[in-house]
Amino acid sequence: MAYYIGIDVGTSGTKALVMDGRAKVLATASSKHTILAPRSGWSEQDPDEWFSATVKAVRTAVRRSGIDGRGVAGIGLSGQMHGLVITDDAGRPLRSSIIWNDQRTAPQAAAIEQVVGGRRKLISLVGNAAMTSFTLTKLLWVRDNQPKLYERIRHMLLPKDYVRLCLTGEYAGDVSDMSGTLLLDQKKRTWSKKMISLFDIDAEILPPVVESHEITGTLTKSAASKLGLPAGTPVVGGGGDQPAGAIGNGVVANGLTSATMGTSGVVYVHSRDYAVDPHSRVNTFCSCVAGQWCMFGCVLSAGGSFQWYRNVLGGAEVAAAKRRKVDPYELLTDQAAKAPPGCEGLFFLPYLTGERTPHADPLARGCWIGLHSRTTRSELIRSVLEGATFAMNDVMRLLSERGLKINQVRLSGGGVRSALWRQMQADIYGRTCVTINAQEGPAYGVALLAAVGTGRFRNLPEACRAGIKITRTIKPNARTKRFYAKCGEQYRRLYPALKDEFARIAEVAK
Repeated sequence: MAYYIGIDVGTSGTKALVMDGRAKVLATASSKHTILAPRSGWSEQDPDEWFSATVKAVRTAVRRSGIDGRGVAGIGLSGQMHGLVITDDAGRPLRSSIIWNDQRTAPQAAAIEQVVGGRRKLISLVGNAAMTSFTLTKLLWVRDNQPKLYERIRHMLLPKDYVRLCLTGEYAGDVSDMSGTLLLDQKKRTWSKKMISLFDIDAEILPPVVESHEITGTLTKSAASKLGLPAGTPVVGGGGDQPAGAIGNGVVANGLTSATMGTSGVVYVHSRDYAVDPHSRVNTFCSCVAGQWCMFGCVLSAGGSFQWYRNVLGGAEVAAAKRRKVDPYELLTDQAAKAPPGCEGLFFLPYLTGERTPHADPLARGCWIGLHSRTTRSELIRSVLEGATFAMNDVMRLLSERGLKINQVRLSGGGVRSALWRQMQADIYGRTCVTINAQEGPAYGVALLAAVGTGRFRNLPEACRAGIKITRTIKPNARTKRFYAKCGEQYRRLYPALKDEFARIAEVAK
């Protein structure tokens, strides 16, 4: 039997996954990365550490799977999006990578929109507004602040594509990941000549772009020896972590949506057609499905709000969980289940690290509103879960308003482990939700892409049907759905009422 490897170059570490020809996951392994913070608000990583972590993770995953590495027939790559890797002629990095969560480029983001002729014009060219996370802002920062280094640039890559270079010796990127650079004409799925001209960028530094299933090169003898795999193994285009994670959830057809309640929360909708939000409250990217697209939005502190509660206010449950040898989140959700839906008018705004969708406000802050003398710990906990879910539903409403069908919501992340939170999501979203057997996200998605690209499956829907099964269906409770719809209306009034106060609080806190 042939085997396939998925590699996900994340922020905290690289994950490798081994999958068989029936799309069954056999083993996984991870290796950690270091995050560098040379100054406040800056975030960088060493690209060569990604490759070292890849080697370690792949060798460990293959060993755990028990397979003979000579049977690996294809490799897929995923990774953190937006990070800037610049190299010289020999492919050596000229500096540390400025990664997605770096915040130094606000002046460059503002300048991009000014040069193009406004936000709407930029959206018409590349599908999205300028945010500090996007790659072009980082490239322009280097030009503005390290001009001598900028002159030496011969290639610009994204994080996973630097690993591709180390594996194959080839420069390439895929359309889904390159959608986050502000340089890709997403409608045509090629580099935007207009953007390249406006910002006087040497087009030669940009790699060829391919569809996610297409083969971009094969393992060199050197890389194969380090990985313990056969030289000549094909490596496909792969995808950015969000589009690749959607493949890992089987979201490959119109009407399918994923709601991932991790530290951050992402709502992602697949679309056959190209559409943009003229206000860029949600992002449009090319999908990993050839010739198709996606729209998604991100809540910065979704599950992260629950984690904050556990760490700061959940000491009693953490101690009890340690004695009983259970997960403290189980005890916290048991406690939350004792409170009624709506928590008697108590609302939690989950803006602990600012917010991205739909408000794009780094100054927004978390808060409880509606505390009263009868408020209990149960209501405090439940309100955190509800607040994160209302925030996710804000994203879902925006996507629906753009005309995208949402027929089925596939739940993943920490929010699927609790029956209470699963039902709460169905009731607040007001839609049928399901859970699936696949929980490996982007690494699994690109392993499926590798199987498609090397001919094991005819297309992505066939590959997903082979390995992904629905394990649970959660329908909304009609009465609770109606009640939460009213609560949601009130929730949506709170941010506008507090927006100016958040800005004033930031001034006071300086």
